[in-house]
This record gives sequence, structure tokens and C-alpha cells, in this order.
Amino acid sequence: MTHWPRHGRIAGPIVMIGFGSIGKGTLPLIERHFEFDQERFVVIDPNDADRKLLDERGVRFVHLGLTRENYRDALKKYLTVGEGQGFCVNLSVDTSSLDMMRHCRELGALYIDTVVEPWPGFYYDKSLGNEARTNYALRETVMEERRKNPGGPTAVSCCGANPGMVSWFVKQALVHLAHDLGDKAPEPKTKDEWSRLAQRLGVKGVHIAERDTQVASIPKSPGEFVNTWSIDGFFSEGCQPAELGWGTHERQLPDDGRRHDFGSDAAIYLLRPGAATRVRSWTPLEGPYIGFLITHNESISIADYLGLRDGDQVDYRPTCHYAYHPCDDAVLSLHELFGRAGEIQSAHHILGEAEILDGVDELGVLLYGHARNAYWYGSQLSVEETRALAPYQNATGMQVTSAVLAGMVWALENPNAGIVEADELDFRRCLEIQLPYLGPVIGAYTDWTPLVGRPGLFPEDIDQSDPWQFRNVLVR
Repeated sequence: MTHWPRHGRIAGPIVMIGFGSIGKGTLPLIERHFEFDQERFVVIDPNDADRKLLDERGVRFVHLGLTRENYRDALKKYLTVGEGQGFCVNLSVDTSSLDMMRHCRELGALYIDTVVEPWPGFYYDKSLGNEARTNYALRETVMEERRKNPGGPTAVSCCGANPGMVSWFVKQALVHLAHDLGDKAPEPKTKDEWSRLAQRLGVKGVHIAERDTQVASIPKSPGEFVNTWSIDGFFSEGCQPAELGWGTHERQLPDDGRRHDFGSDAAIYLLRPGAATRVRSWTPLEGPYIGFLITHNESISIADYLGLRDGDQVDYRPTCHYAYHPCDDAVLSLHELFGRAGEIQSAHHILGEAEILDGVDELGVLLYGHARNAYWYGSQLSVEETRALAPYQNATGMQVTSAVLAGMVWALENPNAGIVEADELDFRRCLEIQLPYLGPVIGAYTDWTPLVGRPGLFPEDIDQSDPWQFRNVLVR
């Protein structure tokens, strides 16, 4: 684009928590699309490796790690400077999203994050037990805060690529599917209407289907963890139990599957880490592939949002989970890590846009089980397109940062919506803002199912009467 639109004015201070790969990529989008007071833009991070980018722009850098003891004073100090409503953009790790969100709302500030992040130690605390370490449990803390304190300043929870953008893709995919299957009802406006549409269309489930083919000029070295986005974030979520939204069409709980005895009961967890759990899925460019069942908030929120209840009875809910094949260097890094009994490598490297030779991050949603079998809708963003669009990020990063931008715009336009998840935002408005940054965004039907080519040379425990049972998707 030769002219980038201004989407609004942030009247008060901006506080960005975290200046890693996503923070660096979000910075130029904030500069491009918002009017704001440069002197009241503050970035807080315990790592000052990239502060030069801020110094060049006249953005204040605060070299500080936020803790339970200091976060309230720090946020109050920087979010209440001058007049106007402040905006906290939390793109950090090892800071409690719930605590940050709660305090920002107490200060009257807007808030957005990309994950329900806990304080340090949570992900690896053996004393908690696996159920307590789930994203389901983390999400329930935010839902409880919303029930206790409804309304008030907008706080957008979990609004990156996934979770975030993929929830908007699900709604757009449902609209396309409804058109193609001849459903004549008006486009849904409420949660109940979206749930009933998915049920009418016969959608049994949703894969967040992602294949990252970005490849660097220098291959991974032994003892090095390489990724296209936060290594700390990937490692921590990969060490949590595998989780998935659990659909009403499922006939058999996995042997190591467990339900929760609190909250919405929209999801189950497995007694194994997500980064060591594999599932079958499909994307248009890659075709069939095997990915990791990494836990993500959207696996729970999408299943919960599309679920239909009659009191305690669940009449309909789709299965939903991530099926992630990261870049090949990241897969090799995981293989090496688990060979070391989960001890992470000492050297960490996030691939920058300049060192990536080629590749695409193909990220979308695969809606399956309906009359047309399966429909994928999503982004096929290449690193070449990313370089031309904005600096300081690869294709993976841009899918996240552009979703942060969309969530920020929605919050500015709806400043008193209380605590919300991406599923509840106006998907058309958010995609309108984000689409210029996503490369080709396409929809594609496929005849592929998890039973294609099976059973092969060895016997398998599969359900041939319904290809879309989770037992057929899971790689044992």
C-alpha cells in the first residue's frame, strides 16, 4: 500500500511490556496506524539488546523486569502521565496477564495481550499437578475476573495470530461454508447464532492448521534452539499438557485424557506434553502433514464460544485444537531438546527476516465433518511479502503483530466493553484492518481425512465409521 490509514488516536500514554520479536514488530505498526504522544510512549523490558530501535525513534525505554512486587507502581507511574486514556500493550513473558489486566482496568487504561501468561515458575511447577498447569485453568482465572468485574475499560485477552486472528477466520469460514451449503439464514450476530450455524452446517471440529516452511541461510547448530518466534513462549507452552476443545461428536476419551471438574468443561487435557504429542492435519500448500498438539487458548475459547448449552446439558460443541508444524529448524530443536530429557539448549536464536532465504507461514482453520468434508481458510504469508510490508519481523511475527493492531483498533473503538476474548470481537472489522498484512488469504476444500492411506503396513486402532474422530487424528 502506498498510503496506510490512521485508525485512531491514543489520547493517553502507551506502555508496551516486552520488546522481543513481537514487540519489535508491533512498534512500526503502532507508529504507522495511530496518532499518539511520542513523549508518553514507554517500553518496559528486562533485556536492552534492541533498545537502539527505540532510541532512534525517541521512545523511552525502561530497563526493568516486572515482578509481583513492582508491577503496580511501574504501571501507575507510566500509564497515568498527563491526560487521556492510556493503553497497555502486553507482549511479554513471565508477567501475569491477569494481574496486569486487572491493574490497568483499575487505572482506567485499555489493555491487550496475546496470551494468558502467568508469573515465572508456573509452567514447570511439579507441585501444581498437570490439571493446574493447563491453559484451561489459566483461562478460567480471566473468566472469573470478568464475572466478578463486568464492564469497564476494555481489556482484550489473547489477541495475536493464534489465539486471536484464527477466531475471526473461523467466523469467515462459517460464512463461506453457509453460502456454499445453501444455508439462507442471516449472518449471525450473537454467540448463540454462531453456535447454531456451526451446528446446522454439521461442523464436527476445527483444526488450527499451521505449516511454517521458512528456512534460514545458516542451518541450526547443535545445542541451539531456533524458532521463528519467541523461544521462551514456545518452550513453556510445549511443556504444558496437550489440550483440546472436546466435541460432542467424540465417542471415546483418549486413554490418557482427563476432564476438568471446574469451569466450562469445554476442553480436556492429556497426560503428556504438547510438544511431544502429534496430530494429523492438512493445509492447501503442504497437503497432509503431522503437527504438534500444542496447547493454546483458542483451542478452548473457540470450542466454548461455539458450544450450545441447555443448562448443564451441552447440545453441541466442536472439537478444536492446534496442529502446528513449526519451521524445520524448530522441529529439530524440539527433537534435540527431548533427547536431553527436556533440558532446553543454552543458545537461543529467533530467525530475523534478513536471514530467512525463503518460505511461507501457512496459518488457517480447517473446519471438518460437514457435507463438503473439510474447508481450510487462512493466510499464506511469505517472508518476501513480509519484508515489503513492515520491518523487524518474519512472516510468523507479522501474522501476530497485525492481529495485535486489529485488537488495539477494536479496543479504541469500543473502550468500555470490559474483558473480552477475540471470539467476541467484530470479525469483519478486525479482518478489514489485518488483511493488508496477511499475504494471500484463501479458502480451499479438500477430500483428505485422517484415514487416507490407513491402515497401512501395520495394524491401527482407528474408527473407520467416522474419519473425524479424534482417535483417528492423534498419532500414537
